[in-house]
Amino acid sequence: MRSNMVQAVINIEENTNRVLNIVKAKFGLNDKSQAINLVVKEYEETSLEPELKPEYKEKLTKILKGKHLSRKEFEKEVA
Repeated sequence: MRSNMVQAVINIEENTNRVLNIVKAKFGLNDKSQAINLVVKEYEETSLEPELKPEYKEKLTKILKGKHLSRKEFEKEVA
């Protein structure tokens, strides 16, 4: 399943180019676009804020499916 693709002309440093070539070779990718996608996906999974991670979305879905009280019900419970 592929999402919409965009084309971009980018300027990268020589060292970044070498790293992308290593990633491309290590994972048997066809081009640097796939290497960039892999690196960005890894960054997303390890470094982005929790609310942007897929695990957070799953956790939030479970919370939303749980039992919830209306304000009136809550006030009755607390009182």
